[in-house]
Amino acid sequence: MKGDTEVLLYDEFDTWAVKPDGPCARLLTDGRKDGLIYRFNRLDFEEDFIDPAQSMVFNVFGDKTKQSGYMVLNAKGKKEELFLQDKSIRGLRKAKDAAPFVFTAESYTESPNVYVGPGPFAQAKAVSNTNPQQKNYAWGKTELIDFKNQDGKDLQGVLHYPANYEPGKKYPMITYIYEIRSNSMHNYVAPTPRNAYNLTHFTQQGYFVFQPDIVYKTNHPGESAVECVVPAVEKVIEKGFIDEKRIGLMGHSWGGYQTAFLVTQTNLFSAAVAGAPLTNMISMYNSIYWNSGTPDQQIFETSQGRLREPYWKLMDEYIANSPMFQAQNIQTPLLVTFGDNDGAVDWHQGIEMYTTMRRMEKPMILLVYAGENHGLAKKENQMDYAAKVNQYFNHHLNGGKAEPWITEGQTFLEKKKLEEQKNKVIKP
Repeated sequence: MKGDTEVLLYDEFDTWAVKPDGPCARLLTDGRKDGLIYRFNRLDFEEDFIDPAQSMVFNVFGDKTKQSGYMVLNAKGKKEELFLQDKSIRGLRKAKDAAPFVFTAESYTESPNVYVGPGPFAQAKAVSNTNPQQKNYAWGKTELIDFKNQDGKDLQGVLHYPANYEPGKKYPMITYIYEIRSNSMHNYVAPTPRNAYNLTHFTQQGYFVFQPDIVYKTNHPGESAVECVVPAVEKVIEKGFIDEKRIGLMGHSWGGYQTAFLVTQTNLFSAAVAGAPLTNMISMYNSIYWNSGTPDQQIFETSQGRLREPYWKLMDEYIANSPMFQAQNIQTPLLVTFGDNDGAVDWHQGIEMYTTMRRMEKPMILLVYAGENHGLAKKENQMDYAAKVNQYFNHHLNGGKAEPWITEGQTFLEKKKLEEQKNKVIKP
């Protein structure tokens, strides 16, 4: 604040003004009782401080409702306006020497549009129409699903309905996982043939897509995923419109790890796609994060791995949460994908899993894209992978034809030859 009289600090929900020398703290917002998360929204980027004589604007997000918007707090600490909508609202900016402001708003059914107004926020008007052609196409919708994990903790997931949904019909479902995913409920997802995990791409083909939240217990990362995802999927099945024999699972990186681990613990899924997954936590612990040059040990002990000691102190936990060491349990067909220049998860994690599964005569396919890093960057590879994931799920969840690459494999040279044939210009 101006004059260094106070600094702003956040807790889980609220914003506090705290005197630097510690005698007192003022609660500026009251989000905890309503499950609203308040975060200060800076509007003047040229000032080095917040002026307490001016009104303050806060971003607001509903932890359980997934609504978003803004709140205005006047100089006397009184709430002037609370603007919340069932949309994803962001990007607030204000004219430098005038009243008008601008923000963007979107939902799963509305592509991002620009809203402008002089205030209050509720009177802002849309000044763009970014995707008018969408009205010519069937579109899905999203729904919040409440469930409890195996420890009884209340969690949520977001369920995406297929376009042209028909009540009374049974549908296949693809479960997409990472960590907390329900907060994406109001994100607009434009379909694209260049993203293998594109949710709208699947809803347009008649799939439900489900994104459940995952929370963790220290030293049990994979097991925690099982304890959240399985009850979440079972909760959706209770609704009666999901075909239990046609449920897929997919994720990338940490989500790929969780995918690979889940299929070692449950036969709930009929097919799984794991992009760039950790598979052996002990060898991964001793590898390098080549994109930064740092050891991967920190991923486990201080970051996402949530194994707070080195493997020689937690050997049982490292083994119990490694997909490779549980591979003997896998019955679900598994597709694993890597770039051979992956600087985040060494692609030999895929090799370890593949050679293990091959020796066990388990159903696994390994796709390797030459020269690619942790995510595919080349257009031809993006389109190839997206097409293969689509074909893989179509075969295993819809009974579609198994493409030759599924039944016979495909070498790098064969893939390049097919690409050249597709791109060849046929002259009359």
